[in-house]
Amino acid sequence: MKHSPDTLRALLVRQRQAFDAHPFPDWRTRRGALGRLRAALLKHREALQDAADQDFGGRSPHETLFADIMPALQAIDHARRHVRRWMRPSRRGVALLYQPAQARVFYQPKGVVGIISPWNYPVVLALGPLAGALAAGNRAMLKLSEYTPRTNAALRAALAEAFDEAELAVVEGEAETAAAFAALPFDHLLFTGSTAVGRKIMESASHNLVPVTLELGGKSPAIVHPDADLNLAAERITFGKSLNAGQTCIAPDYVLCHEDQREALSEAILARFRAFYPDPASNPDYSAIINERQHQRLLALREDARAKGARLLPACEVREDSRKLPLTVLLDTDDSMDISHSEIFGPLLPVIGYRSLDEALAYVRARPRPLALYYFDPDRRRQQYLLAQSHSGSVCLNDTIVQIAQDDLPFGGVGDSGMGAYHGLEGFRTFSHARSVFRRGPFNPMRLVYPPFRGKWLQLAEKLLLR
Repeated sequence: MKHSPDTLRALLVRQRQAFDAHPFPDWRTRRGALGRLRAALLKHREALQDAADQDFGGRSPHETLFADIMPALQAIDHARRHVRRWMRPSRRGVALLYQPAQARVFYQPKGVVGIISPWNYPVVLALGPLAGALAAGNRAMLKLSEYTPRTNAALRAALAEAFDEAELAVVEGEAETAAAFAALPFDHLLFTGSTAVGRKIMESASHNLVPVTLELGGKSPAIVHPDADLNLAAERITFGKSLNAGQTCIAPDYVLCHEDQREALSEAILARFRAFYPDPASNPDYSAIINERQHQRLLALREDARAKGARLLPACEVREDSRKLPLTVLLDTDDSMDISHSEIFGPLLPVIGYRSLDEALAYVRARPRPLALYYFDPDRRRQQYLLAQSHSGSVCLNDTIVQIAQDDLPFGGVGDSGMGAYHGLEGFRTFSHARSVFRRGPFNPMRLVYPPFRGKWLQLAEKLLLR
C-alpha cells in the first residue's frame, strides 16, 4: 500500500491518540507486544526468506535466516527478558543542602516513533529498532525500502496479523514518500542508510525538532598487524566482506596491512573467497547485488580505479551479465580514485600497505570516523594502544562484523557514520525519555537560606557548603 502525505499524517494522528489513551504500558503489555512480534516473525519466516531471494535476484535462504531473521529474533528475545528491569526507576543522589529528599529517573515512552529501514538487511534493520521502540512502550510507524517490494509484502502481512495500525503501521513508497515520512512530527526518528541521505533526514526532522538516531555507514577499515595469524585474518575479513556480497554497513571497506605482507594477504583473501563460493555466478550461497543500478555503480568504481592505475585481482572471472559480482582485491589504490572516498558497499576490497602501526592509525584518523574498526593482533598491549589512538562507532578485535550481533552492546556510529545508538538497554533508552522526579517531604532545611539573607543559620550553611 502506497501512502500519501495526508494518509501519513492521519496515521500519525491515530497513533498519537492511541498512545495518549495509554501513555505508560506496563511491562506485561510490552512483553506481550514483543511476543506477538516474535510469533509473527517465526510464522512467516519461510515467506520472508523466499521474498528476499526474489528481491535480490539470488540470496541464500540460509544467509537470510542467520544474518537477517535470527538477529531480529535475538533482539526481540533480549528485550523480552530484560524489559521489566530496564523499566525500573534509577535512584540518584541528593545534595546535602536539599536533604531530606529523593531523586529518581523514570524512563517514560516518548510516544510515536518513526523508523526508516534500508534494503540490505530488510528484516533485522526494520525489526531490531522496532523491538527497542516496543520495549520502551511506544507506538511505531515503519517505512520500508522500495528496493525490496516482495520482502515488504511478506513483512507487512506478518505484522498486520499481530498489530493494529494504531500500534504499528507499515509504510511503503519511493523517495517522495520517504521525504514526507521524515518530515512528520514524530517523538523520535531512527534512520538507517547512507550518510548523504542521513543529512537530508536530519534536516527534515529539524523543522519539527524531532530527535534523531542516524545509523549510517562509511569506510570501515581492517588493520592487520604483522604478528597476526595471516590465514585467520584472511578468513574472517573475507567472511565479513563477502556476506551479503559486501552489502553490509559494517563490512570491512578496506584493509591496511604491513607492506611486506600485502601480496600474501591478498592471495589468502582470494583463496578463502574461492573456498567459500566456488563459481559465484551460479552459486546459490552467494548473494547478488540488489539491483542493476547498484551493480553498475560497483563496476564504475572498479573501472575508475583500474583506469587510474590500480591493480585488480578478481577471485574469478567477472561476468557483467550477472549481478553476482565476485570479490576483487585492489592494490595500488590512491586518493585520486573514487573508491578511496565513497563507501564501497560491495565485494571490492582495497588492500593498502603501511610501514608502522602509527602510520596505519594516521591513515584512518585522516578520514571520517568509521562505523566499525577491525584490528587483528594477538598482543593485548597493542590492542589497548589502538583503542586509545582511534575513534569509531565500534571495534572488533580479531574478527569482523560479529559485534553487531551482541544485543548487550550498543550499536551506533560517530561523526559521519552516525549519531546515537540502539540495541538492548541502549535501544530502550534511545526510545525513552529519562524523566527526572524530585520528591520532598514536609521537613525542609532549605528554609534556613530563604530570604531575608541574614542570620547565623545562613553563615553556618555557607561554612558547611563552601568547603
